[in-house]
Amino acid sequence: EEQLVESGGGLVQPGGSLRLSCAASGFTFNMYGMSWVRQAPGKGLEWVSGIVHSGNNAYYADSVKGRFTISRDNAKNMLYLQLNSLKTEDTAMYYCAKVPRGSWFTTVTDTPPRGPGTQVTVSS
Repeated sequence: EEQLVESGGGLVQPGGSLRLSCAASGFTFNMYGMSWVRQAPGKGLEWVSGIVHSGNNAYYADSVKGRFTISRDNAKNMLYLQLNSLKTEDTAMYYCAKVPRGSWFTTVTDTPPRGPGTQVTVSS
């Protein structure tokens, strides 16, 4: 059974940093691109970032470009998202998602997240 479990969220002040983690299991992790998405209260899923299966290329939404960094460790079946210079508008539940083969990273917002998510709250 495929599983994705996110962790690392928390309460942080504006300008602060967090590192999110996603533990993947039940599929061949190094064969799939992965994405991070988020959902703010009362809003739909927003694609945040994606990374190719090898980790050699990454993509970002304009809203987080230059502040967030996605990475992966295929040996450990782990996906990460480093969040820097956090803003109040980054407050959301964050989820990781497996990108279907042949699909672009943003298409993961068409499907409800599988994992529990991890809450990021940015507030002074």
